[in-house]
Amino acid sequence: MYGVLEGFAAIWLVILTGYIVGRMGLLGPHGREVLNMLTFSVASPALLFTTVAKADPYSVLGPQLAVAGLSACVVLALYWFGTRWWLRRDAGERTIGAMSASTVNSANLGLPIATYVLGDPAWAAPVLLFQLAIFTPVNLSMMDAATQRAGKGITGVLKGIVTNPMIIGALAGLVVSLLKWDVPTIIWTPLDVLAGASVPAMLLAFGISLVGSRPLQKDLGRRRDVWSAVGMKLLLHPVIAWLLATFVFGMDSQHVYIAVILACLPTAQNIFVNASRYDSGVTIAKDTVLVTSVLGIPVMFLVAALLGG
Repeated sequence: MYGVLEGFAAIWLVILTGYIVGRMGLLGPHGREVLNMLTFSVASPALLFTTVAKADPYSVLGPQLAVAGLSACVVLALYWFGTRWWLRRDAGERTIGAMSASTVNSANLGLPIATYVLGDPAWAAPVLLFQLAIFTPVNLSMMDAATQRAGKGITGVLKGIVTNPMIIGALAGLVVSLLKWDVPTIIWTPLDVLAGASVPAMLLAFGISLVGSRPLQKDLGRRRDVWSAVGMKLLLHPVIAWLLATFVFGMDSQHVYIAVILACLPTAQNIFVNASRYDSGVTIAKDTVLVTSVLGIPVMFLVAALLGG
């Protein structure tokens, strides 16, 4: 339990450092965007490659992947259908709300949580692969249909998958792991150095993003949508993951703990990007990302106390 406390403390202190950096403007007006681009395009793919390459392939393609996928799909469906008559939003806003309730921040917070709390960044790989390769393309297709926007079709979706740096890094690492290939030191060492920049850059960028945030403004009229998504993301999603891991896949206590912690991750920040792109549900996405990001770590700490031993 003390190790879990140390892990959460390390994460919060780096986030706090990012917030202070943002408040002082030390990295200029585009510091967060630069850090996010660095982690997405360079450091995180390197981290995923080095961690998955050393991991047991079963841990990446096994039950954790199934639990992550099934729990996300169940929550997505429950929000989409459950709020249809209650909130009476159009299909675009309802889809963004469902995405906010079911899509976890598997990169910017998932990798740090897996590293410092679960002890191995490879545990974030199953949910990250599922979301990037399957869930996000499906969600974007739903938004295309909901907003009647002519997107790029299946070709555009597939191109987005095969050109995503984090998918490439994770899949390349998986190939190395399956083939049991010994990567030459001259290649491994620079990748390992780049990987070391991933987690701190992510957390600093997240801390900077908290500067000036004001969620749940009454005049925007979307508080019920936000709290519905927050409740499903931080309460229902972990419960469903626990039920699946325990009673469907029969995981041991350690793997149940890992599955539930990953389900507790806050809403992915790219949901806000998608909402902005489609000009639908922007307030719901922005506020849900912020509220779950602030409340998510305390919820994970509670789960660690209950299940982590």
